[in-house]
Amino acid sequence: MKHYLFCYGTLRRHEPNHFYLTSAKCIAEQAWTHGRLYRVDWYPALVPGGEKLVYGELYQIDDDMLERIDELEGYEEGRENNEFQRIKQTVFFDRGSVEAYVYVYTSQQAKSCPLVVRNDWKCERYLSADELYYFAYGSCMDQQRFIDYGVHHLFQDIVGRGIVPGYSLRYTRKSVDGGRADMMEIGGVVEGKVYRINQEALQYLYEREGAVRAGGVYRPTFVDGQIEAQPHQNMLTFVVARKEEETAPPDHYIEEIVRGSYGFVSSEYFEQLEKYHQEQFGMDLRRWYEKKE
Repeated sequence: MKHYLFCYGTLRRHEPNHFYLTSAKCIAEQAWTHGRLYRVDWYPALVPGGEKLVYGELYQIDDDMLERIDELEGYEEGRENNEFQRIKQTVFFDRGSVEAYVYVYTSQQAKSCPLVVRNDWKCERYLSADELYYFAYGSCMDQQRFIDYGVHHLFQDIVGRGIVPGYSLRYTRKSVDGGRADMMEIGGVVEGKVYRINQEALQYLYEREGAVRAGGVYRPTFVDGQIEAQPHQNMLTFVVARKEEETAPPDHYIEEIVRGSYGFVSSEYFEQLEKYHQEQFGMDLRRWYEKKE
């Protein structure tokens, strides 16, 4: 029998217990469900309920995997002294939602545990690093905007062209003058610039992306991909936290995207962008591209 499982801690990709899921099918790298996340020790625990969202990954597993994970989580059906309880609740992702198993604590169990600030275990583990690889897409590829805001010196270390498969560029954040870019996990590919950044640059990105605190406009997350055709794990990027119906971007925003991508992304990727913007919004990207030629 097949089951859906929401993983928010050590079972996630590149985390220490992910080997339990090596033969599982990953449904979504970007998934979320309602609850609050707490640090218990070297692992987190989710307390369900409320309006807050906990972020993780969604897998499809079989009975044998479920039995092994029950043992890992200290859960046995009908037992009173389980560490974790296994429940079902709705898990959301960019292509829909499912009812999935989630291993949870009670609020009483978590009362003395500190909160995980962004409700994302990978953010808790990796965002404090002295050095991060930042995958920039959309207008964040535009060096001129960094210059205009006086932070160009923080984004000088361009590692190379990044490619993230499984995602597509969309405009799911509605601003006063039109849509803003997002990466949606709906198939396809997104190309961008990968920067090596420090904590000062990260603080600027928090402000720019409206991600200073949990529940902001964008949220930090980590994706796998390639840098100059070499595999790379856990690249930082930002995605829209609460997505809306796609809205056409304004001209000045498209100009920033084209200016930043010029001569950097592959011609094949730019052709994909051209086709999508023409078909979806009736926009001709070439007219901005020709300003650079």
